[in-house]
Amino acid sequence: MTLPIPERRRPWSRAEILAALHVYLLLPFGQLHRNQPLIKQLAAWIERSPSSVALKLVNLASLDPQVVASGRSGMRNASAQDEQIWRQLLTDWDAVAREAANEYERLATAHGLPQNSDVADDLEQFEGITRLATVEVRVNQARFRRAVLASYNATCCISGLQHPRLVVASHIVPWSEDKQNRLNPQNGLCLSALHDRAYDQGLITVMPDFTVRLSQELSSQQQTDFGAAALLRFDGQSITMPERFRPNPSFLAAHARRFGFL
Repeated sequence: MTLPIPERRRPWSRAEILAALHVYLLLPFGQLHRNQPLIKQLAAWIERSPSSVALKLVNLASLDPQVVASGRSGMRNASAQDEQIWRQLLTDWDAVAREAANEYERLATAHGLPQNSDVADDLEQFEGITRLATVEVRVNQARFRRAVLASYNATCCISGLQHPRLVVASHIVPWSEDKQNRLNPQNGLCLSALHDRAYDQGLITVMPDFTVRLSQELSSQQQTDFGAAALLRFDGQSITMPERFRPNPSFLAAHARRFGFL
C-alpha cells in the first residue's frame, strides 16, 4: 500500500502555487494568516494546512519589491518555482494572472462552488451581464478591482477616504489600450469616485514621481469650498503608496502625457 507523502515533504506543484498566487492577489497583506477564510478554504482543497498556505503567500510577498521596501518582507524562503512564476507574472501579467485564476476556479468548482465565487460580491459593482464575453470582462474587472483595493487597503491614495463602496480601482492606462496589463494592479490607482472621474477626464494626474498634479483648467477656475477641499489642496502632494504593487511610473507617465502634463 502506498502511503501519502507527508505535507512537509510534498513539493508544491505549479498549479498549487498559481492558485495560491490568485489568493495572494485578492487579500490585503495584513490578512495573510492561517485564520483567513480564503486561506483555510484553499488549504482544504489542496490538502495542506492553513499555516502552510499562509507561509506560501508570505513567501510570495517576499518577492514583491514594494512589500520588501516597506520593511514587511516575507520569510525569504521562496522556492525556485515561486521565483520563476513571479518573473513570468511581471513579464506578462494578464496571462499569468488568468492562469492563476483558472487554477483557483478549477479547484473551486471541483469542490462545489459556483463559477466566479472569488469575486461574487464585487460583480455587484458591474451591470449589464448578458453575454459570455461580457461576463468574462466583468469578472476580470472585478478581479482587478479586488487586487487594487487589497493593495491600497480600500483607501483613496489621494484623499485618504477609506471605504470599499466609495472607492474605485482606476486604470492608469485604459483597459482598451493595453491588453497585457488589464489585470495588473501596477496599472491601477485606488481613488474615490470623485477623484476617479477627475483622473479619467484628465483634470488631475499622478506624475511618475507619485505627486498629484491638477490641470490648468481646474486650477485656474474659482472653486467652491468643497472644490478647494476635494481637489485643489492635493495639488503637488504625494499619493499614499500601496502596501504592494506600487503604480508603474511608465504607466503614470503615459497618462500624464495623454493629458498634456508632460
